[in-house]
Amino acid sequence: MRLFDLGGRVALVTGGNGGIGLGMAKGFAAAGAKVMIAGRRAEKAGAALAELKALGAEAAFVAVDVTDEASVRAMVRETVAQLGGLDILVNNAGMAIRKRPEDYTAAEWHAVIETNLTGAFFAAQAAYPALKRSGRGKVINIGSMMSIFGAPFAPAYAASKGGIVQLTKALATAWAADGIQVNAVLPGWIDTDLTREARRQIEGLYERALARTPAQRWGVPDDFAGIAVFLASSASDFVTGAAIPVDGGYSVSA
Repeated sequence: MRLFDLGGRVALVTGGNGGIGLGMAKGFAAAGAKVMIAGRRAEKAGAALAELKALGAEAAFVAVDVTDEASVRAMVRETVAQLGGLDILVNNAGMAIRKRPEDYTAAEWHAVIETNLTGAFFAAQAAYPALKRSGRGKVINIGSMMSIFGAPFAPAYAASKGGIVQLTKALATAWAADGIQVNAVLPGWIDTDLTREARRQIEGLYERALARTPAQRWGVPDDFAGIAVFLASSASDFVTGAAIPVDGGYSVSA
């Protein structure tokens, strides 16, 4: 359908080297977009770029530290220079430090908040002029089930992801008149490097999450291709400020 066609559009995905970010980037590539993936480690980019190019996309990598405002602004400039503009921003870069709140250090708290929340703000702010010029700008922020629920092992992560939902709403109201839609996606339990580490650290996590998920499986990164294309395309032009779970029913299960 033409509504979902991303031909001629440029997408920038932070943390696009793997996991959910790469799953979304592959959706964009299959729908015809040019894709810039951004991350800290260039050595992870090769395999991701190969997957995107196999789908027929023009794709490139740019190094970024999302906690550094200058680095983020350089990322946006490089995207526009290499790919000819910017229509879609996905704020996916993130980290977690799993400890009980009483055991957190100030440095650990700031590292998580600055990566997950401040980094998303820096990227959205830096991208705003290009998104406005495009006339069809889209921002997709990656939240979490921890945007909704609490957990004793994720105080800073939960705070950052709750903040992502409120940041999404603020940006949506600020930029609607500029033709920019801003939405959040709230992943459930997805099989990624981040959650594999969580399973190693938290006994029984895999089984508890599976038991509560009506779909009776953990998600995979490719489950995010469809929602990414919807939120990046003309099909979602009257959808803004939403926080959409992609969780196999986890968030509505008793």
